[in-house]
Amino acid sequence: MARKVRTHGQASEDTWTGKWRVAYAGGVADDLFKALADPTRRTILDELTEKSGQTLFEICSRLSMKHRLGISRQGVSQHLAVLEAAGLVQTRREGRYKYHDLNTAPLRQITERWPVPDPSGPEKSTP
Repeated sequence: MARKVRTHGQASEDTWTGKWRVAYAGGVADDLFKALADPTRRTILDELTEKSGQTLFEICSRLSMKHRLGISRQGVSQHLAVLEAAGLVQTRREGRYKYHDLNTAPLRQITERWPVPDPSGPEKSTP
C-alpha cells in the first residue's frame, strides 16, 4: 500500500500519521539524501562524473569491470531511477538509446542551504 501525501506549499501531510513535515526545495532534500546514502549509487554518480551521457549497458559494464560490482541490469536500473527521482541524473532518448547525464544542481541547492561562514569572521571592535 502506497503512502498518500497531500502537499500544501512547502509542507506536506502524511495521511497515515497525520504529521506535517517541512519540505526543502519541494521535498528534494529527502530524496537527495536517500539517493546519496547508498554506496552503489555514489559509485554510479562517480562514473557519470567521469563520463556523462552513458547508456545502461555502459554503466553496467563499467561497474562490473572497473569496480567489480556484481549487480544486475535491473538493479542498476533501479538505482538510476532513485538518482533520477532525486534530480541527480537526467535522461534523454536518442532513437532506441537512453542516455544518463549527471545533474549537480540539487547538490548546489544543499550547499546553499548550509553556507560555510567566512573564516575571518566579522571584525571585533575593542573598547
